[in-house]
Amino acid sequence: MTGGQSSSSQFKEAWVIFFILGIIMINYPFIHIFNKDITLFGIPLLVLYFLLGWPLSILVIYLFTRRVSNLTKGPPETAGGSGDE
Repeated sequence: MTGGQSSSSQFKEAWVIFFILGIIMINYPFIHIFNKDITLFGIPLLVLYFLLGWPLSILVIYLFTRRVSNLTKGPPETAGGSGDE
C-alpha cells in the first residue's frame, strides 16, 4: 500500500514541477530571450517559441495524465466470474 502512496506523492510533486516550469516559460526572462529581431522561415522567434512551446506543454500534460491514469487503474479483472467455482 505504501508503494501506491509514494508514487501518488511523486506524481503530485511532478504536477507542481510542471506548473512551475510553465510559469517560468511564460515569464519575463524567457520572453525576453526569444523577443529578438530574428526570423526562422519568416516567423519571428517569439511567435515560434509560443507556437512550439504551447503544443509541447500540452503534449507533456497529455502524456503525464495518460501515465497517471494507467497507474491508478487496478489490475485487470480475470474473466470467469467471482472465482467461487
